Amino acid sequence: MFKKAFKKIDRIFLFLEEWSLFAAVCIALLTAMANVILRKTTNNYNLYWSDEVVRKVIYFSTYVGCVAAIRGRQLIRITALPQMFPSLKKSLNLFSHAAVLLFAGLMIYLGMQMTLMMYEDEYAKTATLQIPEYFFYSILPLMGCMTLVRTLIAIREDWIGKRDITSEK
Repeated sequence: MFKKAFKKIDRIFLFLEEWSLFAAVCIALLTAMANVILRKTTNNYNLYWSDEVVRKVIYFSTYVGCVAAIRGRQLIRITALPQMFPSLKKSLNLFSHAAVLLFAGLMIYLGMQMTLMMYEDEYAKTATLQIPEYFFYSILPLMGCMTLVRTLIAIREDWIGKRDITSEK
């Protein structure tokens, strides 16, 4: 029962991660290229907002990339001790998962508080595009939830002693 649900969630998250990162990077790349071309070919035209778009894409891709790193088992973890003492492997793995779960919980809690704070402040808008900041802060609790679910999937895989086929690329 859990296996099917985890596979479905994994596929949905994978789709969201890959396509949102692709779209965000394309937007940043096209915006930055257009600004450079305009700056170099004309004297009067410049996309004054392109730097802000690139900064927001970096912000977004950092958090989405964190969730993707959990799927690929590419988060920073202790690797020397389990090689020297194989008996510590499971307990260190459990410690690593617990730390990520704590981080996800903090991201959800603090991210929600920050998002609500920005929502209540009518003047909290981006400098050039005047987009409400709560749009960008809402990424924090969303990615916290995705991090939490991805980590629970990883814990399940570690518990049964193997990774599902869907967790391989």
